[in-house]
Amino acid sequence: MRAGIGYDAHRLAPGIPLVLGGVAVSHDQGLVGHSDADVLTHAVIDALLGAAALGDMGTYFPPSNPHYGGISSLELLAQTRDILSRNGWKVVNVDATIVAERPRLAPYTGHMCEALARTLHVDLRQINVKAKTTDGMGFVGTGEGMEAYAVAMVESLLNP
Repeated sequence: MRAGIGYDAHRLAPGIPLVLGGVAVSHDQGLVGHSDADVLTHAVIDALLGAAALGDMGTYFPPSNPHYGGISSLELLAQTRDILSRNGWKVVNVDATIVAERPRLAPYTGHMCEALARTLHVDLRQINVKAKTTDGMGFVGTGEGMEAYAVAMVESLLNP
């Protein structure tokens, strides 16, 4: 078994839907990015790829590629799941934290876990998502953006 860590951050701007963990979240701002800018799913992707020593999100889904413009990050996560499988890895678990001053995310975290588990083809008990604030400190605290951290464990499907 191997573990990996992932991180992502994006700016907030008005007039953009907010998507976290593949779930539409009611808010007056959304995250700015090449895809849907889902910081949670991006952190999970990087944690999984890191655990398998397969590079990072930019290796497979570069922002320079117009194909990924506006794409659902759950689609990128599904492709990541397939990359892991082709390289002999399966997901053991994911634990992630979204850092955002607002909106209140606790009512959404269960839905995020469900969407991530469904996309990764794992049991819901293998996924955990938490939400935290910075008590007004830094770019997250001032409402400029959001960030997410994820830790993932993968297990080799190959015989030792």
